[in-house]
Amino acid sequence: MPSKALVEAFVAQVVSGDHVGAIRDWYHDDAWMQENQAPPRKGGRQTLMSQEAAMLARADDVLTELLGGPMIDGDTVAIRWRFTFRLKDGSQLRQEEVAWQTWRGDKIATETFFYDPGQRTPSGSSTAASGDTHR
Repeated sequence: MPSKALVEAFVAQVVSGDHVGAIRDWYHDDAWMQENQAPPRKGGRQTLMSQEAAMLARADDVLTELLGGPMIDGDTVAIRWRFTFRLKDGSQLRQEEVAWQTWRGDKIATETFFYDPGQRTPSGSSTAASGDTHR
């Protein structure tokens, strides 16, 4: 079960913009993520770090905001985020989501992101964004 201090340290790292580092530092080797009801993205921490780095490479910068939480109940943590991506094509993508995490000890074992997929169309662009747009 994570302590409040541990979860707050994780949140601070994500808000600082160190998204890949947060996965490196706070996720188990065998962790997986899931987008809404899509199949889980498995492959462990290294795969998750690579996927996150690929998403971030499509953006010039990302503003990460904590909108709610973290709420901690035993091994379950819920966090409400907003990510604003300024994409390389000049468009902007803003996504609000709730991250539902299961912690195993002091690291995240599983995480599901709940969001409205209608947010995935960047402003200033007529094409939909591809790929994952979370932390």
